[in-house]
Amino acid sequence: MRKYGNWDKVKAAAEFEQLPPGGYVCRIMGAEVKEYERKDHSGSFEKLRISLDIVEGRYKDFYANDYRAQNTEDKRWRGVLELYLPDENGANAEQEERTASYLKAAIEAIEESNNGYRWDWDERKLKGKIVGCLFRSKEWEYEGRGGWRTEALRFIEADRIRQGKFKVPAAKPLKKTSDSVHTAPMTTPENVEIIADDDLPF
Repeated sequence: MRKYGNWDKVKAAAEFEQLPPGGYVCRIMGAEVKEYERKDHSGSFEKLRISLDIVEGRYKDFYANDYRAQNTEDKRWRGVLELYLPDENGANAEQEERTASYLKAAIEAIEESNNGYRWDWDERKLKGKIVGCLFRSKEWEYEGRGGWRTEALRFIEADRIRQGKFKVPAAKPLKKTSDSVHTAPMTTPENVEIIADDDLPF
């Protein structure tokens, strides 16, 4: 077997453990409004993209540890909750109302978790705020590969997490087809080397 030329500098893969679905107290690491193009190229839509990490319990700093463990050039922060923003174009009033309702529920959960904080439509001020977040398992499939990942689903008041007053969201499987991929759950690193905070993207 030929020796790999960069062997002495290669970092060994970390041991992986997937974040269990459930409720966690989180800190918002950053928030931004992002614009996306519709799949049918008929226009664009916006989402409020909120990056977060767990701040209490066994899985504290889970996403920071995950980020530090990524060895590829396209490192990305995986702890993200995205909320659709109402487009207010009048095309679908019922959908706009539902979208606004989900956004308001998330904002109220943040307000209730941070004494004295009131939402003023400046998403940058969400950074550093504490909030409870429910996570679920979601099946994925891409280019012949697939598995399960844990994703942020919605915000609730942080004290509800601390008091155990929540239900773990049901898993969301793919709609099955004859050629669906069935593999073991995708895992996320937990036991990784901790390095300086200035390595993080926030």
